[in-house]
Amino acid sequence: MRTIQVAVIGAGPAGIYAADILTKEYGHARVDVFDRLPAPYGLVRYGVAPDHPRIKEIIKALRRVLSRDEIRFIGNVHYGSDVALPDLRRHYDAVIFSTGARADRDLDIPGIELPGSYGAADFVSWYDGHPDVPRSWPLTAKNVAVLGAGNVALDVARMLAKPADEQLTTEIAGNVYQGLAANAATDVHVFARRGPAQIKFSPMEFRELSHSPNVDVIVHPEGFEIDEASQRTINTSKSTKLVVDTMMKYLEREPTGAPHRIHIHLCQAPVAVLGEDRVEGLRTERTELIGDGTVRGTGEFTEWPVEAVYRAVGYLSSHLAGLPFDHHAGVIPHDAGRVLDIDGGLIDATYVTGWIKRGPIGLIGHTKSDAAETVNSLLSDLPGLRVPEVTDPDAILEHLAAKDVDYTTWAEWERLDAHEISLGEVQGRERVKVVAREEMIRAGRDALVRD
Repeated sequence: MRTIQVAVIGAGPAGIYAADILTKEYGHARVDVFDRLPAPYGLVRYGVAPDHPRIKEIIKALRRVLSRDEIRFIGNVHYGSDVALPDLRRHYDAVIFSTGARADRDLDIPGIELPGSYGAADFVSWYDGHPDVPRSWPLTAKNVAVLGAGNVALDVARMLAKPADEQLTTEIAGNVYQGLAANAATDVHVFARRGPAQIKFSPMEFRELSHSPNVDVIVHPEGFEIDEASQRTINTSKSTKLVVDTMMKYLEREPTGAPHRIHIHLCQAPVAVLGEDRVEGLRTERTELIGDGTVRGTGEFTEWPVEAVYRAVGYLSSHLAGLPFDHHAGVIPHDAGRVLDIDGGLIDATYVTGWIKRGPIGLIGHTKSDAAETVNSLLSDLPGLRVPEVTDPDAILEHLAAKDVDYTTWAEWERLDAHEISLGEVQGRERVKVVAREEMIRAGRDALVRD
């Protein structure tokens, strides 16, 4: 068994699981996990709402993987500029891309580009303290529309409705707290195209929507339709039954008079964002179920006086330099994780896993089986993989240094991690997240740095 060097591009759960499985399945594998950010963990750090610390527990498992000797974290490296595919092929036996999905999927309706219309992914990046987004967010709208029926829509609605002081037990950065403290929103309207049995909320997240004493959750009865197909889904899916049961409790509950409200509107399809120079309203069309889980328009329209619109209709992966890309599906073409060229042929020693492979579907835990498939393909191909031109594992670091890439290491992340925890201790919190990229890097190199 020869020793192999494998590069993983993307240090989120998908990439870390791939490194974990590969090194366990093949004892002579050494893996470098690259990320464009100075810190690891991807969407677990920058895509999970700060008031969901339970989900962030997965970081403990990811940390154990990255701390192993046979796996090396190399952060603050931008694929495509700091390091290109030919560079990786010179230094590694194989490359696995796990760059995820960071952009918002488009919604093709009139007015969607008006000022005051936002992508949910951008808002999530802001409140999660992503270093590459602006430090402020416009939160002047009193009435807000959220378009979508998944967990991201729930997160956005909850973050817009909950008072900022309730977030002071979380890791939110100071600039995020200040922004939320100035938030003018009182009513957040969530619009779903289909009925209660087709909603994609997770049961636990949906129940947690009402945990704030300052927020009433109001399910509007219009559109609360359960046809025969919906009932079959409820009868056969425990998750769907829990969501519908929770929705019925909200439907029957009397509002408490809380100062903030989250409204759930079912069978309402957005057809236009209204306004001249900025968002002034939203037009929706009432839909009806047609027996197969889909809906059709009824021609009945409603205009809602909202001042901001957030579209939470899905994430979209980005095209990576030197690789083919299916722009419609937002994925890299592959066969069981083996990257395919535009003609369907295999690209040697190049693999893909996670959302860039299968699209932004499934929960974090679903990426394990996905990574296992990709690793199995790589190991099956191993006898035919060419030995890289450069076999010294430190040569890639010398290559980055020669290009003046200010890369970060696992030891530097551990110091940054400890620094964030120390900032939290001062405020009685688990941690306070450092936002600026330069400050993140500095904190990783100077344990004494303070805000």
